[in-house]
Amino acid sequence: MSSRLVGVGVGPGDPELVTVKGVNALRAADVVVVPVMDTGERGRAEATVAHYVPAEKIVRVVFALNERTDRARREAAWDAAGRRVADLLEAHACVAFATIGDPNVYSTFTYLAQTLVELVPGVVVETVPGITAMQDLAARSGAVLTEGTEPLTLVPVTAGAAVLKEALAGPGTVVAYKFGRQAAEVAEALKETGRLADAVWGSALGLPEESVRPAAELDGSPLPYLSTLIAPPRRDGGRGGKL
Repeated sequence: MSSRLVGVGVGPGDPELVTVKGVNALRAADVVVVPVMDTGERGRAEATVAHYVPAEKIVRVVFALNERTDRARREAAWDAAGRRVADLLEAHACVAFATIGDPNVYSTFTYLAQTLVELVPGVVVETVPGITAMQDLAARSGAVLTEGTEPLTLVPVTAGAAVLKEALAGPGTVVAYKFGRQAAEVAEALKETGRLADAVWGSALGLPEESVRPAAELDGSPLPYLSTLIAPPRRDGGRGGKL
């Protein structure tokens, strides 16, 4: 029988936001892989998974999660991680990979699955969706993500502040991921596009150090890397005005 690799979205950090299907997938797997950086600290995925499976079932695998400048180092790290998980698939019928948020939204799992399809012939790849940071921030802040015919644009600010500014100049709600290191540029883009007043940002959602604040309070100071921004459009038409 073919081995199975299951990418399981475990949400933005609050263990109560893992779906029932996600918990079942984690418990059904023979081992659960969690990504860690080479510095070795415990990540959000690992901390969340630990609420549902025993420690001996969790396998920590090093990934170059934030390496963007040294491509050779990043590729070497990806190859090593792929081989490690390939070995696990050779030894086990089902390996789960826990990823924060959703496995199909800016996830490490995407690259791992691409690697393992080449390394492990016949491997079956599946995913279990997870709650995203933008959904959690919307719930915690009271921000409405979309109404009526409004579009929703999701931008990783690692692509550059110019990409965010272009999105903010368009219609609908704009969500920005990973903007903490460019908080000053993000605040300026919000001001220039008239989006500052109703925008909110959050970090460490569902964790003891959680912060959910109006974007108008951004003062240019760096924020946690995994900060999320929601910038709704102006809604002047009253109830159902965007239908």
